[in-house]
Amino acid sequence: MVVAGLGVMGAAVARELARRGVEVLGIDAREPLHAMGSSHGLSRIIREAYYEDPLYVPLVHRAWDLWTALEAETGQALLQQLGCLNLGEPDAAFLSGVRRSVREHRLAHAELDAKEIAARFPAISPEVGFAGVFEPRASVLFAERCVSALHANARAHGASLRFGEALQGWRADGGGLRIATTRTTLGAGRLVLALGAWLPRFARLPLSVERQCSFWFRPLRHPEAFAPGRMPIALWEHAPGRLAYALPDLGDGVKASLHHQGSPCDPDSVARELSADDEARVREPLRRCMPDAAGPRLDGRVCLYTNTPDSAFLIDALPADPLVTVVSACSGHGFKFAPAIGEIAADLCAGRTLDGSPFRAARPALG
Repeated sequence: MVVAGLGVMGAAVARELARRGVEVLGIDAREPLHAMGSSHGLSRIIREAYYEDPLYVPLVHRAWDLWTALEAETGQALLQQLGCLNLGEPDAAFLSGVRRSVREHRLAHAELDAKEIAARFPAISPEVGFAGVFEPRASVLFAERCVSALHANARAHGASLRFGEALQGWRADGGGLRIATTRTTLGAGRLVLALGAWLPRFARLPLSVERQCSFWFRPLRHPEAFAPGRMPIALWEHAPGRLAYALPDLGDGVKASLHHQGSPCDPDSVARELSADDEARVREPLRRCMPDAAGPRLDGRVCLYTNTPDSAFLIDALPADPLVTVVSACSGHGFKFAPAIGEIAADLCAGRTLDGSPFRAARPALG
């Protein structure tokens, strides 16, 4: 079995296959923890009150269990509980989606009005008329630490991982595949494509790659209000259908970004330098929601979202090649699910089908 791509998704798949006793080779064109794709950086959010669709809640619960088990197995601290405050107009689609997940899965939460939010979380100044739904279990995942733990654990279970080796292509070879890389040609029974933003080059699917910008700022005043335990993760609808988010200061400043709203790009020619306009677009909603957070810029990063037309995941065999399994695109909200997606992909490689799954390749949105 060959897994191409060893970001968080490929690492999770390789680990799960190795845990099941499968002989697995993982390859990646770049060195571990490179900053060219979608898995780098300090932090990602894991949350329960999934506004996108309640169907994700059982999957995120499974992922949570698996991240916790990986912590125990590796001795690495991978999560930190912070809580998440979802903010917006009370009847807008965003908060309505949050409440739907809360109701259907009976999630712990608190409904807060603007005055209650300001009193409970001094860092946050909600706009007049805003309401909030606070989910206490939401946490941060330490992203690069998570990827490193998956790599190490995959190797501990027998996986071979090779970096600086890129996939070039494959062809049918009897009952299996002949796979070409930049180093060699080898035979394998199956191939898993976990290539993120480079997936469209190998699979004829309607995927798009989006440039995303994240920034870290030093608070202007009252830095204690932005510390973990005082400030939660914040996710808010700053304009109809447009979300921003911020994380407390975990030692490198307050992280802030826009969710989607980026420009289409090519992963090999995307602008990696951050512009003044990039920063201004993130600062504007941050100033409105937590003005003291929008101090001097400490750092900034570009990462990539690889999106499906309906923003649902893509985890399935290629329709034209059942020996090739696609893992991603994850449309900007997949990192947290990686170990659970690893299980799904391993099941697919063992011959399971995904009849009725919203993540299958043969669905209307993918044509």
